[in-house]
Parts: sequence; structure tokens; C-alpha cells
Amino acid sequence: MRFDTAPAVTLTEGHAAVHQSIVGDRLRLPLDTTLSTRVTGRSPLAHPALVWNLAIGQSTLATRQVKANLFYRGLAFHRAPTIGDTLHTTTTVVALHQNSPKPNRPATGLAALHIITVDQQSRPILDFHRCAMLPLRNQNAETGHTDDLSTIGTETNLATAKASFADWNLAAYPDSTPSASDLHPGMSWQISGGDTVSSAPELARLTLNIAAVHHDSTAAGGRRLVYGGHTIALALAQITRDLPGLVTVPAWHSCDHTAPVYEGDTLRTHITIDSLTPLGDHAALLDLHAVVTADRDDGRVPVLDWRFLALHR
Repeated sequence: MRFDTAPAVTLTEGHAAVHQSIVGDRLRLPLDTTLSTRVTGRSPLAHPALVWNLAIGQSTLATRQVKANLFYRGLAFHRAPTIGDTLHTTTTVVALHQNSPKPNRPATGLAALHIITVDQQSRPILDFHRCAMLPLRNQNAETGHTDDLSTIGTETNLATAKASFADWNLAAYPDSTPSASDLHPGMSWQISGGDTVSSAPELARLTLNIAAVHHDSTAAGGRRLVYGGHTIALALAQITRDLPGLVTVPAWHSCDHTAPVYEGDTLRTHITIDSLTPLGDHAALLDLHAVVTADRDDGRVPVLDWRFLALHR
């Protein structure tokens, strides 16, 4: 099945301002149009989290009654869009798997989705897979769907991701501390200070996310679930506080939601540098592993496990 009728959205300064006010993103290029022009030749650049949050939101046309989103995999930017670009997303079902029944639990299944976002000139912008848990319409049905989802989207298109910034003048990006030369594989630390999740339904509305569990508490068993992209964007904002030389995020390897997040939770991020690839004299590609926890009455609960590629100056 193919879902391609979600409204296309023209990125505006209004989108950027509201998104920044909710997640506090600190990437320099989307904030500084002069620097964006010097580095990329285009301005103003759209924040990557705004772009992927909108693409995910547009894809919820296929998952309006979702119970949970389990993972994202193999996300890669083909091109970094600017404010003024219009984004259109197509979502295709690529695999289905009925879950084993559990006593006193509604019957559910998993849908693996391939999501492609293009701009107004049909140029590829973003490509990734995600997996949604959905209720069965007929609670007693045996669908026969047993697809193996373990390998869906596990190949990250690194060549495409690297091409998305290949023509940037990274020498024009300001020096930062720590610089790429100060970083090395194996470094691991807890980022100081957490962030309280607020304006969760506002972010869902901004990004066209129509999944009922993010808007209607009765659809989520009494407490609204926070949109997964909200958690990811807050984690990135925390990471950029400690790594101000982080230029952009061109790709994700994987991102797993390990527990639900609720509005009012305080999120904290632990970051590890798994590997580092130098890019000439001016930058490096970092393979980063972020583990996000939420403060709960019984301690800190892991809620997100995110492995991604970051361009660092």
C-alpha cells in the first residue's frame, strides 16, 4: 500500500521559529543565515530535525491509530533543504508481522514503512524506514503476516549522506571547542542538565502528525504519548550544547524507542563516540551513540537508543 496524499508543506520561518522554541536546537547553520550562505552557498538552511520531524509527521497518514513506534532505520539526507522549499512525503508498506496474542491485551501487528521525502522539484531530500505497532481491526483475525522485520532498513546509505554536504565550504565554519581533533573514539559522557518535555501536542500539530496517541489521552490508555521526533530533537539539542562544532546530522543508523515518553518528563542524554572519520583538515564524521533517559519515580528509565552520523568541524 502507498500513502501519498498527506499535504505538502512549504518550510517557513514560522515553522523554524516554533520548532526552535519547543526543542531549543542550537545548530549554527539554521540559526545564522550569513554563516549558512558562506558554508553551503544557500540560505537559510532548514534544521535537519525540523525536516525529519515533518517527514515523520506526514507519514502518519498511514499510522493514525498507531499504538507505538518501535524503530527508525537507515535515515539519510540526499540534500539539505532551505526555508522556502516545499516537502512532499510518500509512505509505502514494505512488510507486516502479526504479534503473538497476549492475555487481556488488544491484538496488534507491526508495519514496516519506507518513507521518501522530495522537494518541489522532485529532488530527493530524505529516505528512511520506520516500524509502527497498529491494532487489528478484527481482534480475532489470523492475518498470516509473518515477515521478518530484523533486516528492514539496516543499510544506511552513507554515500548519499556524505554527498548531501560534499560541496560545503567547511573551512568557513567557525572553530569550536572541542574541535574535531580533540575528539576520539571511545569518549563517553553524560551531558550536564536535562530538558523538560513541553508543548508536545503543539509539535505534533506543527509537523502534521495525526497519530491519535499524541493528541488524545484516551487513545493512549490515559496519558498522551510524546511524539518520538520530539524526544530525538531534544536529545540533539542537548548534544549540541556539549559539541558546538556539530554542523549537521546527515544520517541515522538506527533509533529505537525503548519506553514511552510523556509531557513533563525530564530527559537526559548520555553520548558515546563509536568511531571517527577525518575529512581533510576541516572536519570529521562522528558515529555517535546517544542513550536518552527520563526521570521517573523509580529512577531514570531508558526511553531512546539512537545511533547516528554527525558532521563535526
